[in-house]
Amino acid sequence: MSPAPVIIAVDGRSGAGKTTLAVELAARLRTHHKVSLFHLEDIYPGWDGLAAGVERYVATVLTPLSRGEAATWTSWDWENHYDGDARVTLPAEIVIVEGVGAAAEAARPMLGAVVWADSPDEVRRTRALDRDGATYEPHWDRWAAQEDEWLGRDDVPGHADLRVQNLADGSAPADMLRLLPYLPKLASVLAPELSARRGLRLHAERLDTLPDAPALFQSLYGSSASAVWLDSSNAGTGPDSTDPGARTAGERSRFSIMADDGGTFGQYVTHREGVSRISAGSSTATVPGPFFRWLDTVWGRRAVRTPDGYPGEFTLGWLGCLGYELKRETGGSDLSAPTPDAALIFAGRAVVLDHADGTAWLLALEAPDAGDWLAQARTAVEAAADTALQPAAENPTAEAGGSTGVVGSLPPAFRSRDTGAGYREKIAAAQHEIAQGNTYEVCLTTTLEARVQADSLDPWTTYLALRRTNPAPFASYLRLGNLAVASTSPERFLKIASDGGMRAEPIKGTRRRAADPREDNQLRTDLAKSLKDRAENIMIVDLLRNDLSHFAEPGSVTVSRLCAIESYATVHQMVSTIDARLLPGAPRAEAVAACFPAGSMTGAPKISTMAILDQLEAGPRGFYSGAIGYFSLNAAADLAVAIRTLVISTSADGTAELSLGVGGAITSDSVPDEEYEEIRTKAYGVLSTLGAEFPDA
Repeated sequence: MSPAPVIIAVDGRSGAGKTTLAVELAARLRTHHKVSLFHLEDIYPGWDGLAAGVERYVATVLTPLSRGEAATWTSWDWENHYDGDARVTLPAEIVIVEGVGAAAEAARPMLGAVVWADSPDEVRRTRALDRDGATYEPHWDRWAAQEDEWLGRDDVPGHADLRVQNLADGSAPADMLRLLPYLPKLASVLAPELSARRGLRLHAERLDTLPDAPALFQSLYGSSASAVWLDSSNAGTGPDSTDPGARTAGERSRFSIMADDGGTFGQYVTHREGVSRISAGSSTATVPGPFFRWLDTVWGRRAVRTPDGYPGEFTLGWLGCLGYELKRETGGSDLSAPTPDAALIFAGRAVVLDHADGTAWLLALEAPDAGDWLAQARTAVEAAADTALQPAAENPTAEAGGSTGVVGSLPPAFRSRDTGAGYREKIAAAQHEIAQGNTYEVCLTTTLEARVQADSLDPWTTYLALRRTNPAPFASYLRLGNLAVASTSPERFLKIASDGGMRAEPIKGTRRRAADPREDNQLRTDLAKSLKDRAENIMIVDLLRNDLSHFAEPGSVTVSRLCAIESYATVHQMVSTIDARLLPGAPRAEAVAACFPAGSMTGAPKISTMAILDQLEAGPRGFYSGAIGYFSLNAAADLAVAIRTLVISTSADGTAELSLGVGGAITSDSVPDEEYEEIRTKAYGVLSTLGAEFPDA
């Protein structure tokens, strides 16, 4: 008897192309494995035999194969309409079974993976009749009725680990094979396929020009359903600045990254409440389990070598955002949000802008379509470089969208989850928890929301207006299906360099900017001297020192900046920097999880304070106070805290929901009126750009 094989069922309605998918998949898997293939059409007892055929298949084929035994079964003679000869299917490392009913309820306990193939009805009929001609045509309706009856009581598509929209263009088998290794029951047997991802070749091409970034993004990704721009929009503030805080902020703004999920390697993943759904071309896999555990399977090991001469840390990989409700995996409670807990694209090609050197880098994994994309990207960079040289009046992206980002309507009218009085009452409740010794500091937040007609507000134009009025080192624009995220975050959550260096840069302490230079300087000085703000900041520094220490080399955690002041377009901020070095071999996804969510957005101590926040706050935070950034193929990551972030969710009814989170740290000596004024200050940069006002107290 052989070891029990891994069995993959390829199921779907007639004409969905299951046979071709199974044969092609088997051919690709045979590069590294012994594969056996079984077709259910060989065992159905006639045109009315779907149910009986499934019963025969489970009893005489699947059951012995699942034990590692040879399966002896009776075939069906379709010409004589009677039982045919006896046949044997031998077990192998991988067994693929395909046909209508391959993943029926009785079969599923013995299967390692269920693949469901979809195709439009008219395509299925044409495909099936083209294959079997007049033999099948008289029986199409009889067989379809049996499929309807079977699926009416057995929701096989709902139990599928992987669904394929089979367009019969030859792409489906490769798409399937990219996703199958993610499935837990297949991960070990498909280790050779997984390891192949760590031997990818990266092409890097330098162009000695710096294009107009909005024009380039629109040219390359304007029509992409899912695209990400990590936009260092205050890159003009460089090391020559006379302001030390601004100089440090400028140094964080050297690189901008833009990419989508197109091309050979493109993928898109969303995670909701313990389930990840990963899409690659025609296929979508459903993987149960924690997000950070899934992240550990796809990131954290060096899969590519950094090209010679390339100065950046990003060498392609995953880009997107993590929602605050992922705290369920890091000690927080299990709450649901209307937005995904995580949404990431995998970019197998991207453009990186180096603002310090005035260059653009084209990055692409070696693939059949890489050359065409590189040529397209090269042309787009050159065209956008010409746009950058135009005077502002002639540059269509320089003033795009006017001052509001809202077209043909009144500015959005925001409502707040908390009235002014209600927020002040929650401040008092937080201070009561502090007095009881349950926490030292509570980052209390609320959410501003507005519903508008989707055609009255363009997310792209809105982001361009935001980046112009409130540039920031960790600004970003994400288009993720029906979601758009427009962020002007100044705060780094966590950076992990490819060599293991770690850095967190929490912000605690905020003052508004003033038009009068003397008043503005006084506000900055007031922040620098504020004992309360320094206490807030130092408590979060201590929390992050602890978070980093879980996976840091002993003695490597240091504070290189404490309570420094940085100034942005609309606010002054108090910022600290904590550095550490990752333990060699430590799991990087777990190191990220140990720090998530950002301590500056929870308070201290983190776990008990998150529980208090669950009681005080009126709903989920969603993407707000989560993280935005990348997980690179060279094991590097750089993530910002999702603050100053507008989330736009478009609905099928033609409306869009706008969401803007704001909050502040509450300590024992907080003054409620001052804390409420602080959240108004933090909201100002986004609201003023939209032409909107903070809701009445």
